[in-house]
Amino acid sequence: MNVHDSERIAGMLEAAGYVPAAADVTPDVVVFNTCAVRENADNRLYGNLGQMYPAKKHHPGMQIAVGGCLAQKDRGTITERAPWVDVVFGTHNLHRLPALLERARHNAAAEVEIVEALEVFPSALPSRRSTHHSAWVSISVGCDNTCTFCIVPSLRGKETDRRPGDVLAEVEALVDEGVLEITLLGQNVNSYGRSLGDPGAFAKLLRACGTIDGLERVRFTSPHPRDFTDDVIEAMAATPNVCPQLHMPLQSGSDVVLRRMRRSYRQERFLGILERVRTVMPHAAITTDIIVGFPGETEADFVDTLHVVREARFAGAFTFQYSPREGTPAATMDGQVDPVVVRDRYERLAAVQEEISWEGNRALVGQRVEVLVVEGEGRKDAVTGRRSGRARDGRLVHLGAPSAALIRPGDVVQAMVTRGAPHHLVGDGPLLAHRRTRAGDLWWETAQGALEGPEQGRRSTDLGMPTLRR
Repeated sequence: MNVHDSERIAGMLEAAGYVPAAADVTPDVVVFNTCAVRENADNRLYGNLGQMYPAKKHHPGMQIAVGGCLAQKDRGTITERAPWVDVVFGTHNLHRLPALLERARHNAAAEVEIVEALEVFPSALPSRRSTHHSAWVSISVGCDNTCTFCIVPSLRGKETDRRPGDVLAEVEALVDEGVLEITLLGQNVNSYGRSLGDPGAFAKLLRACGTIDGLERVRFTSPHPRDFTDDVIEAMAATPNVCPQLHMPLQSGSDVVLRRMRRSYRQERFLGILERVRTVMPHAAITTDIIVGFPGETEADFVDTLHVVREARFAGAFTFQYSPREGTPAATMDGQVDPVVVRDRYERLAAVQEEISWEGNRALVGQRVEVLVVEGEGRKDAVTGRRSGRARDGRLVHLGAPSAALIRPGDVVQAMVTRGAPHHLVGDGPLLAHRRTRAGDLWWETAQGALEGPEQGRRSTDLGMPTLRR
């Protein structure tokens, strides 16, 4: 969701006359779009703001803006801790950023504007997407859940759904621009349609995406096990362009801990959902989120989590050591777990999941995979001479160097898996098929324009994506 909002922020600034600064140029405006899910986000923000102070001091007129969830949470605290910040805006008023920058410039004073309700749906704002081949499509904002560890509902507000016609119109417009893959976004995509009076709207939306010519891949994130119904499973299986991939947050395998988390499902229901998904989509890659060391978690609770992980056979997991967030019920719960114990459990869980992921990836050796080539996923591609991309099930695939020169980001290729590693697949042999796409053409035109000069090419905007590992 933050990446989606960053693309909208960049689009608004461009529409207001700003252009991305070249790598060797001190920018006139720097915008931090922040997250507040984990405590280290606070530390990173204020550390980065501290590093910006000397640059601003030596570059008169530079403006620094801070938006997103941390801005919504900390409000006036940001300008107290970093008085050189010019603009603070929240999650509900992204559209106000250009005007706030102008006002701060005119008044020579910081502008802090935080509102409590959504004023303009972010998808209505102009966008500067970071890729030609893939796009985020927000179907809702906010969340009606009350998980005791999560601060998002208090910062993003109650769930607000877009009308299906508006969502599909955006998807069709993106496909007309060459987009091959879209990811439907929501804090809880399964509850989509509840505010519209249609609890089955999400399954209908998936099926409707299957009727759009030229749309090759549809993904979505994130669902909630409580609301994951059989009609969604049936729609996934029956709609060819919906990818065989599912991110299903577990958080804990202990029924006791799930109750303390206020997660309204239990171990049996969670595993039952996965069983039904695999019945109709046997090769679906299922990933998850897990929190280790939640207040009150005992060794027996943790063993329950390990049990579910072994039963679920996740393709991958984002595992986190519990991080208390001020303002959430969990932050003041009894039974806060010793950090040493939390770290030990985290490492044990990571070792179990890594072996499961590795075993699953090794089982794919010798199989043919379709890969949408992307830029930036293979962090060592420039050194190794490879290209990388995502298979239909979401797995990262590194393609052999001999073929890399022929492939452009946005192209679709087929390769044979020659090796499976814990976090990726490798296809070192010759390509089995290579389809050049309009998205690849656009990437090439942009790359050529960038070589000719900043005024010729459409430069990418740095969206600050974190490194996602176990």
